[in-house]
Amino acid sequence: MKLNKTFLAVAVAMPMFSGVAVADTVTAADMKERVFGSLFVEYYMPDHDKRTSPAWNYMDNDWGYGLELGYYLTETWALRAEYAKLDLQSRLDGSDASGNRIGIDAMYHLTRNPAIYILGGLKRFDAVQNSTALNIGVGYKHFFNENFGLFAEASRYQGIDESYADAGFKLGMTYVFGTAAAKAAPTPAPAPAPIVAAPVKADADADGVVDSADKCANTPANHQVDAQGCTVFVEKMAAVGDVDIEVRFPFDSAVVPADQRADVEGLGAFMQRFPESTVLIEGHASNVGNPDYNMKLSQRRANTVADMLTNNFNVDPSRITAVGYGVTRPRVEGRTAAANAANQRIEAKVTAKIKEPVLR
Repeated sequence: MKLNKTFLAVAVAMPMFSGVAVADTVTAADMKERVFGSLFVEYYMPDHDKRTSPAWNYMDNDWGYGLELGYYLTETWALRAEYAKLDLQSRLDGSDASGNRIGIDAMYHLTRNPAIYILGGLKRFDAVQNSTALNIGVGYKHFFNENFGLFAEASRYQGIDESYADAGFKLGMTYVFGTAAAKAAPTPAPAPAPIVAAPVKADADADGVVDSADKCANTPANHQVDAQGCTVFVEKMAAVGDVDIEVRFPFDSAVVPADQRADVEGLGAFMQRFPESTVLIEGHASNVGNPDYNMKLSQRRANTVADMLTNNFNVDPSRITAVGYGVTRPRVEGRTAAANAANQRIEAKVTAKIKEPVLR
């Protein structure tokens, strides 16, 4: 009998099964200790030597069909027996090269994905010649419920008494008899322990630290606090303002007169008190005489004040910068006596480390 009618029957049945809703609850455990049967069609490909050898009647690629009967031993292992009808012909003249194949297989379903399995077995052929072969393969099953499924499979047949390596691809349907063993009902989870509300502790200033641990009451609402409820401060260097040092120098002199040292001494005392502070000393001159000369004169005057801070108050020179600006930055425009008195000056710009609260 030719394969055409059988193949068409399987092809028609497959769309019918594909319309069945997939049962999400089907697992490998549902198949354990159950018998299954399968029908399949197979495209069989003889070894190249068979296709070119008169001893094998120039056996050509062609279709076959068959059935299987098996048993799921465990969730992963199964055994099956197989019968296949190979409907083969000769490549040379189209004469009959058909035969049968019988055998057994062991199947191992992957633990992480039971739909995929590998197989190995022993087969006996009587197509043209009698021969025995070992086979290995891989397959995929898709169950639509706990009974019906489709499968696809590829196998390699290695001759034992004859040297050949055939191959075959199966497509079929399988039916698992019976129903899955009843599953034990899950043990109900113990009832949760009743939730006892913790007593609310007083926090008068609402800073997140309870009054019993708060060492700084009434901290501002926008201040970040530490574990004791006290404001968290951050230190940074910042300009604290300009300090006008009113020093009037004698004509063409950069020496600070003794009666005009009070501002310089005040600056020195400040820098001693804040050892991380720095200062920029700016020397200025009135707009009288040669501008280049006045530039140098203002620099000498700035250096004089810087030297006083270093020598009299032990301020490290690295904390002091002295710059002369001559007449380029007048406080008062013009050359009047009042303008000259205002412009002949020393200015100090002090930068010191300050503490600021960290805000929420």
